[in-house]
Amino acid sequence: MKQISFLLFIAILFGSCGTHPMASAATDKVGGDTTIVESLFDDKSSSISEENIRKLLDGTYQLPASLRIAIVRLGTSKQRRYFWNDEYFQKSQQSYLDSFTVRLRSSHRVASVSVVPSIMMASTPSFTSIREAAVRMQCNMVLVYSISGDYYSRYNLFKNPDLKAFATTELLLMDVRTGLIPFSTTVTRDVLTRKTKDDLDVEQTRDRVLNEAALATINDVGSRIVSYLGNP
Repeated sequence: MKQISFLLFIAILFGSCGTHPMASAATDKVGGDTTIVESLFDDKSSSISEENIRKLLDGTYQLPASLRIAIVRLGTSKQRRYFWNDEYFQKSQQSYLDSFTVRLRSSHRVASVSVVPSIMMASTPSFTSIREAAVRMQCNMVLVYSISGDYYSRYNLFKNPDLKAFATTELLLMDVRTGLIPFSTTVTRDVLTRKTKDDLDVEQTRDRVLNEAALATINDVGSRIVSYLGNP
Protein backbone atom coordinates (compact mmCIF):
# COMPACT_ATOMS: atom_id res chain seq x y z
CA MET A 1 0.00 0.00 0.00
CA LYS A 2 2.88 2.34 0.83
CA GLN A 3 4.48 1.51 -2.51
CA ILE A 4 1.30 2.43 -4.41
CA SER A 5 1.04 5.73 -2.52
CA PHE A 6 4.69 6.52 -3.32
CA LEU A 7 4.20 5.84 -7.04
CA LEU A 8 1.08 8.01 -7.08
CA PHE A 9 3.04 10.87 -5.42
CA ILE A 10 5.81 10.62 -8.03
CA ALA A 11 3.25 10.70 -10.87
CA ILE A 12 1.58 13.83 -9.43
CA LEU A 13 4.97 15.53 -8.94
CA PHE A 14 6.10 14.99 -12.56
CA GLY A 15 2.69 15.97 -13.84
CA SER A 16 2.74 19.29 -11.96
CA CYS A 17 6.30 20.04 -13.12
CA GLY A 18 5.26 19.55 -16.74
CA THR A 19 2.34 21.95 -16.61
CA HIS A 20 4.13 25.07 -15.38
CA PRO A 21 6.44 25.66 -18.42
CA MET A 22 3.53 25.24 -20.81
CA ALA A 23 1.48 27.74 -18.87
CA SER A 24 4.44 30.16 -18.85
CA ALA A 25 4.97 29.74 -22.61
CA ALA A 26 1.31 30.40 -23.26
CA THR A 27 1.51 33.57 -21.18
CA ASP A 28 4.59 34.80 -23.09
CA LYS A 29 2.89 34.18 -26.42
CA VAL A 30 -0.22 36.14 -25.50
CA GLY A 31 1.34 39.07 -23.64
CA GLY A 32 4.87 39.12 -25.09
CA ASP A 33 6.57 42.03 -26.90
CA THR A 34 5.70 41.93 -30.63
CA THR A 35 7.56 45.12 -31.59
CA ILE A 36 9.25 44.79 -35.00
CA VAL A 37 12.81 46.11 -34.75
CA GLU A 38 14.30 44.92 -38.05
CA SER A 39 13.29 44.15 -41.63
CA LEU A 40 11.32 40.96 -42.20
CA PHE A 41 11.81 41.22 -45.97
CA ASP A 42 14.44 39.02 -47.57
CA ASP A 43 15.94 41.68 -49.87
CA LYS A 44 19.18 40.20 -51.16
CA SER A 45 19.74 43.17 -53.50
CA SER A 46 19.78 45.71 -50.65
CA SER A 47 22.90 47.91 -50.61
CA ILE A 48 22.43 48.92 -46.95
CA SER A 49 22.88 46.41 -44.16
CA GLU A 50 20.19 45.89 -41.54
CA GLU A 51 22.52 47.27 -38.89
CA ASN A 52 23.17 50.47 -40.83
CA ILE A 53 19.46 50.89 -41.58
CA ARG A 54 18.77 50.88 -37.83
CA LYS A 55 21.59 53.38 -37.24
CA LEU A 56 20.27 55.74 -39.94
CA LEU A 57 16.67 55.61 -38.69
CA ASP A 58 17.59 55.98 -35.02
CA GLY A 59 20.28 58.61 -35.59
CA THR A 60 20.01 62.39 -35.87
CA TYR A 61 21.11 64.68 -38.70
CA GLN A 62 22.64 68.14 -38.44
CA LEU A 63 23.01 70.44 -41.44
CA PRO A 64 26.60 71.72 -41.85
CA ALA A 65 27.12 75.36 -40.88
CA SER A 66 28.87 76.19 -44.16
CA LEU A 67 27.52 74.77 -47.41
CA ARG A 68 29.28 74.32 -50.74
CA ILE A 69 26.44 73.34 -53.05
CA ALA A 70 26.71 71.59 -56.41
CA ILE A 71 23.67 71.86 -58.69
CA VAL A 72 22.64 68.94 -60.90
CA ARG A 73 19.84 69.30 -63.44
CA LEU A 74 18.05 66.18 -64.59
CA GLY A 75 16.37 66.67 -67.96
CA THR A 76 14.57 64.65 -70.58
CA SER A 77 14.43 64.78 -74.37
CA LYS A 78 10.65 65.21 -74.05
CA GLN A 79 11.16 68.51 -72.28
CA ARG A 80 13.27 69.78 -75.18
CA ARG A 81 10.55 68.91 -77.71
CA TYR A 82 8.18 71.35 -76.03
CA PHE A 83 10.30 74.22 -77.35
CA TRP A 84 10.29 74.96 -81.07
CA ASN A 85 13.67 76.68 -80.93
CA ASP A 86 16.76 75.03 -79.43
CA GLU A 87 18.27 78.42 -78.61
CA TYR A 88 15.18 79.37 -76.61
CA PHE A 89 15.37 76.05 -74.79
CA GLN A 90 19.01 76.60 -73.83
CA LYS A 91 18.33 80.14 -72.66
CA SER A 92 15.39 78.90 -70.60
CA GLN A 93 17.55 76.26 -68.90
CA GLN A 94 20.16 78.88 -68.11
CA SER A 95 17.54 81.18 -66.59
CA TYR A 96 16.41 78.35 -64.31
CA LEU A 97 19.97 77.75 -63.12
CA ASP A 98 20.51 81.46 -62.59
CA SER A 99 17.35 81.67 -60.51
CA PHE A 100 18.43 78.79 -58.28
CA THR A 101 21.92 80.25 -57.91
CA VAL A 102 20.65 83.67 -56.87
CA ARG A 103 18.24 82.15 -54.36
CA LEU A 104 20.87 79.89 -52.79
CA ARG A 105 23.46 82.65 -52.50
CA SER A 106 20.96 84.76 -50.58
CA SER A 107 21.44 82.40 -47.61
CA HIS A 108 24.37 83.29 -45.33
CA ARG A 109 24.90 79.57 -44.75
CA VAL A 110 25.84 79.01 -48.43
CA ALA A 111 29.55 79.60 -49.06
CA SER A 112 29.57 78.70 -52.77
CA VAL A 113 27.32 77.43 -55.56
CA SER A 114 28.64 75.43 -58.52
CA VAL A 115 26.89 73.82 -61.48
CA VAL A 116 27.93 70.26 -62.32
CA PRO A 117 28.71 70.18 -66.09
CA SER A 118 26.61 67.75 -68.10
CA ILE A 119 29.78 66.04 -69.39
CA MET A 120 30.39 64.79 -65.84
CA MET A 121 27.01 63.08 -65.64
CA ALA A 122 25.72 59.92 -67.28
CA SER A 123 22.51 59.98 -69.32
CA THR A 124 20.73 58.23 -66.44
CA PRO A 125 22.71 59.22 -63.34
CA SER A 126 22.42 57.35 -60.06
CA PHE A 127 22.71 58.72 -56.53
CA THR A 128 26.20 57.24 -56.38
CA SER A 129 27.40 58.98 -59.56
CA ILE A 130 25.83 62.29 -58.47
CA ARG A 131 27.56 62.04 -55.10
CA GLU A 132 30.91 61.27 -56.71
CA ALA A 133 30.57 64.24 -59.09
CA ALA A 134 29.97 66.55 -56.14
CA VAL A 135 33.03 65.12 -54.36
CA ARG A 136 35.19 65.89 -57.38
CA MET A 137 34.03 69.50 -57.15
CA GLN A 138 34.72 69.54 -53.38
CA CYS A 139 31.07 70.29 -52.55
CA ASN A 140 29.55 68.99 -49.33
CA MET A 141 25.95 69.30 -50.56
CA VAL A 142 24.31 68.61 -53.91
CA LEU A 143 21.01 70.03 -55.11
CA VAL A 144 19.24 67.92 -57.73
CA TYR A 145 16.23 69.21 -59.63
CA SER A 146 14.05 68.23 -62.56
CA ILE A 147 11.43 70.25 -64.45
CA SER A 148 8.61 68.77 -66.51
CA GLY A 149 5.61 70.44 -68.13
CA ASP A 150 3.04 70.51 -70.86
CA TYR A 151 0.53 72.85 -72.45
CA TYR A 152 -2.79 72.85 -74.24
CA SER A 153 -4.74 75.29 -76.40
CA ARG A 154 -8.38 76.32 -76.38
CA TYR A 155 -9.32 77.91 -79.69
CA ASN A 156 -11.89 80.67 -80.08
CA LEU A 157 -13.49 81.43 -83.40
CA PHE A 158 -12.84 85.18 -83.46
CA LYS A 159 -10.08 85.54 -80.86
CA ASN A 160 -6.55 84.39 -80.29
CA PRO A 161 -6.44 80.94 -78.68
CA ASP A 162 -6.04 80.61 -74.95
CA LEU A 163 -2.81 78.82 -74.05
CA LYS A 164 -2.39 77.15 -70.69
CA ALA A 165 0.86 75.60 -69.51
CA PHE A 166 1.74 73.79 -66.32
CA ALA A 167 5.14 72.91 -64.94
CA THR A 168 6.32 70.69 -62.11
CA THR A 169 9.67 71.07 -60.39
CA GLU A 170 11.03 68.27 -58.22
CA LEU A 171 13.99 69.06 -55.99
CA LEU A 172 16.09 67.32 -53.38
CA LEU A 173 19.11 68.27 -51.29
CA MET A 174 21.64 65.53 -50.57
CA ASP A 175 24.41 65.58 -47.99
CA VAL A 176 27.52 64.32 -49.81
CA ARG A 177 29.26 63.02 -46.67
CA THR A 178 26.37 60.93 -45.36
CA GLY A 179 24.32 60.34 -48.51
CA LEU A 180 21.22 61.46 -46.60
CA ILE A 181 18.51 63.64 -48.17
CA PRO A 182 17.39 66.10 -45.48
CA PHE A 183 15.14 68.14 -47.79
CA SER A 184 12.91 67.46 -50.80
CA THR A 185 9.89 69.12 -52.35
CA THR A 186 7.65 69.10 -55.43
CA VAL A 187 5.82 72.17 -56.76
CA THR A 188 3.35 72.46 -59.67
CA ARG A 189 2.14 75.74 -61.14
CA ASP A 190 0.08 76.69 -64.21
CA VAL A 191 -0.15 79.83 -66.34
CA LEU A 192 -2.93 80.92 -68.71
CA THR A 193 -2.22 83.45 -71.46
CA ARG A 194 -2.98 84.56 -75.02
CA LYS A 195 -0.83 85.51 -77.96
CA THR A 196 0.37 89.10 -77.74
CA LYS A 197 1.60 91.46 -80.44
CA ASP A 198 5.18 90.81 -79.31
CA ASP A 199 4.86 87.10 -80.09
CA LEU A 200 5.81 86.24 -83.65
CA ASP A 201 3.48 83.25 -83.73
CA VAL A 202 1.58 80.83 -81.52
CA GLU A 203 4.70 78.67 -81.13
CA GLN A 204 6.52 81.54 -79.48
CA THR A 205 3.53 82.14 -77.21
CA ARG A 206 3.65 78.50 -76.23
CA ASP A 207 7.34 78.72 -75.33
CA ARG A 208 6.74 81.86 -73.32
CA VAL A 209 3.91 80.39 -71.26
CA LEU A 210 5.88 77.19 -70.60
CA ASN A 211 8.83 79.24 -69.43
CA GLU A 212 6.63 81.37 -67.19
CA ALA A 213 5.11 78.28 -65.56
CA ALA A 214 8.55 76.77 -64.96
CA LEU A 215 9.91 79.98 -63.45
CA ALA A 216 6.86 80.17 -61.15
CA THR A 217 7.70 76.74 -59.73
CA ILE A 218 11.39 77.62 -59.36
CA ASN A 219 10.59 80.80 -57.45
CA ASP A 220 8.41 78.81 -55.06
CA VAL A 221 10.93 75.98 -54.67
CA GLY A 222 13.76 78.50 -54.24
CA SER A 223 11.93 80.20 -51.37
CA ARG A 224 11.33 76.84 -49.69
CA ILE A 225 14.96 75.71 -49.90
CA VAL A 226 16.29 79.05 -48.61
CA SER A 227 13.78 78.93 -45.76
CA TYR A 228 14.99 75.42 -44.89
CA LEU A 229 18.66 76.40 -44.99
CA GLY A 230 18.15 79.44 -42.79
CA ASN A 231 21.23 80.87 -41.16
CA PRO A 232 23.88 79.22 -39.01
